[in-house]
Amino acid sequence: MGRYIERSEHIARFLNVNYFSSLDAPDDKSQSRQRVLRSSLFMANTIEVGSDVKLDEKQVLFDIGLNTESDYSIINSVKNARENANSARDVISTELYESLNKFYHAVLNYDREFYKTKGLFDFTVLVTESSAILREKIRGTLFHDEIYAIIMLGVSIERAIQVSRIVHTKYKDAIISQNKDHELGNTYDWITLLKCIESHDMMRRYYKKTPNCKNVMEFLILHPDCPRSIMNSINRVYRHIEEISTEKLPTKGTAAYLIGKTQAKYKYLQVESIEKDVEKHIKELQNTLYQIANTIEKEYLHY
Repeated sequence: MGRYIERSEHIARFLNVNYFSSLDAPDDKSQSRQRVLRSSLFMANTIEVGSDVKLDEKQVLFDIGLNTESDYSIINSVKNARENANSARDVISTELYESLNKFYHAVLNYDREFYKTKGLFDFTVLVTESSAILREKIRGTLFHDEIYAIIMLGVSIERAIQVSRIVHTKYKDAIISQNKDHELGNTYDWITLLKCIESHDMMRRYYKKTPNCKNVMEFLILHPDCPRSIMNSINRVYRHIEEISTEKLPTKGTAAYLIGKTQAKYKYLQVESIEKDVEKHIKELQNTLYQIANTIEKEYLHY
């Protein structure tokens, strides 16, 4: 449930920011609607579409938002979150369940035709605001015991995964936008990336300089005090797994072991190591996060 709530929020915010920021982009490449659509598909489900393929805007937005036949759609994430809540109805609060049920019906009954033509902004704001309400219901209406730790474990691991996917997507966009007069280090896509993860204002106040590849990667991957960073999420995953693990010394291959090993690695990793090959490093990080998520599922959710 926690993972699906977090997933729907990140996909919705990426759709919103990535689509509407392109209208104010400084060059033709960044303004390209086809590039925005390819970027959105890649973030939602790592679907790579060649530049020679012309995408239908309404269909792509519908597939990502409200198409129940798309496994990666927002509506399916919300439906899956509610189904998981139904199976855990006896251990979650009434307030949390009612808020999730309200969210589910709002998305399920959203006007499809209005969404395709005029409703993208309204729909994505609905999803991001509803997700924020649900997270507050989780924190404020559940006793902070093992049940809470399990849910927040899902929220935290999914946030790390989704942030890594957004970083990967916008890095690829930055490569495409790069030209002789527009160096990779200072491309407009770094600002868009920060806004997609709600970290633009935080980073601007912390670094007090223009976003570039190096400081953005450092802030969103390695900085422990940025609540949206991957390092921050890993730290929270580690804290929650400690609350539910029965082992004082984690056995090799267990979720607690994998999380502790990953936390130690990224605690001392320098951004210069990431800069050498950003895409390769992000892919390795994603594989590690998927491995951790699958191990958690096998250990704690399979009976």
